[in-house]
Amino acid sequence: MPTEWAEGILLAELSDEPELSEEFSAIFARIITRPGEAPAGAVPHVVLNFSGVSYLNSSHIAAMLRMRKRLLEARKTLVLCSLGDEVWSMMLLTGLDKVFQFSPDTMTALARVQLEQEGGGEG
Repeated sequence: MPTEWAEGILLAELSDEPELSEEFSAIFARIITRPGEAPAGAVPHVVLNFSGVSYLNSSHIAAMLRMRKRLLEARKTLVLCSLGDEVWSMMLLTGLDKVFQFSPDTMTALARVQLEQEGGGEG
């Protein structure tokens, strides 16, 4: 399950299926607001740690794109980090290396999000 690393920052330590789809569902539950629920300001920034993921399928990519869209709407940041060679190759092959923000490791990603959060910057 994703954990609140700091106030307003959600960290998800991802792994292969079936956990990956479950993690994405848990993240969506935290970033999607419905009428009468938490305001958009309650949407956290998200860091996805891919160190335990060896492959992605089209459903995973679609979920990540929906996640990115929702976070952009809320003016929040999504950073992907610790991608293995297979996952990075998929990003390059699909052109998603130009769509998402990446960091080499979790600590760099968290620092990046914190700086953007403090500076009020958009993802």
